[in-house]
Amino acid sequence: MSYLETTKDVYKEAALTPDVGLCCTTNPIWELPGLKIPKIMQEMNYGCGSTVHARDLTNNPKVLYVGVGGGMELLQFSYFSRQKGGVIGVDVVDEMLEASRKNFTEAEEQNDWFKSEFVDLRKGDALNLPLEDNSIDVAAQNCLFNIFKADDLKKAIAEMYRVLKPHGRLVMSDPTCEQPMNETLRNDERLRALCLSGSLPIAEYVKMLTDAGFGTIEIRARKPYRILDPVNYPTDELIYIESIEVAAIKDPMPEDGPCIFTGKAAIYFGQDEYFDDGKGHTLLQNQPLAVCDKTAAALQGLGRDDIYFSESTFHYDGGGCC
Repeated sequence: MSYLETTKDVYKEAALTPDVGLCCTTNPIWELPGLKIPKIMQEMNYGCGSTVHARDLTNNPKVLYVGVGGGMELLQFSYFSRQKGGVIGVDVVDEMLEASRKNFTEAEEQNDWFKSEFVDLRKGDALNLPLEDNSIDVAAQNCLFNIFKADDLKKAIAEMYRVLKPHGRLVMSDPTCEQPMNETLRNDERLRALCLSGSLPIAEYVKMLTDAGFGTIEIRARKPYRILDPVNYPTDELIYIESIEVAAIKDPMPEDGPCIFTGKAAIYFGQDEYFDDGKGHTLLQNQPLAVCDKTAAALQGLGRDDIYFSESTFHYDGGGCC
């Protein structure tokens, strides 16, 4: 049995018998006016963090969500895209699609604004999405891509890139791990199905996205997620796993490389009202400006003693330099 078949079996079981402990979330449930999330959706929220960000969801966007789970994030996306088929949910597991349909019926009873027709559920594979090119404004996945081995991960990211419109956003939440995993862990199919043994270091994760062509990367959150310990897992040492939330934007690739925001800021504290580097970056006196790593390095290279640079906070919420 391939690791993808194992994954199908794991989530078939989780659809038929909701497993609250299958995955541990690191975000509170969205509190939005008039939004009520059925308990069953919360019990079937098999993700880490959140892919729902209000600033991505202006102007009634067309949204794609791959790996539907219990439907909670699709319901949240529908809050911002209240149109027939405004949110497309794709899953390869029939039982999960059927469970989501039932959950949306319950959500419709609890939310006056919601209609099940807002969500278009489709049987499909993340490696071969059943959508046209350049048809989606926001694509999202939560704790799914970490099940894929390297070649399949490249295909899954390429598929998301293909269906996104120019300047569209791929929003993801996945576990990451800085410590290398031993061969036993990496080859454990059930752990991979739970998004644990496929965790990548952040640098490799980001490179996968920029290699696919995404010109702008925003790291929005980096949070503690799980510990793999020798008592409960096949490892000789503690392995710390984080949950990371990232947006990859289908911007043209700059000639000097991608803009990767890791939460750095530059603060000019000189005698003038502002500092202008002549390349599109203006720093007002003593006002922090979020800068991508590339711009931070270029400004640091000027050797000035009146600009302060913060370290990466791995939190970025817009308003930056590029």
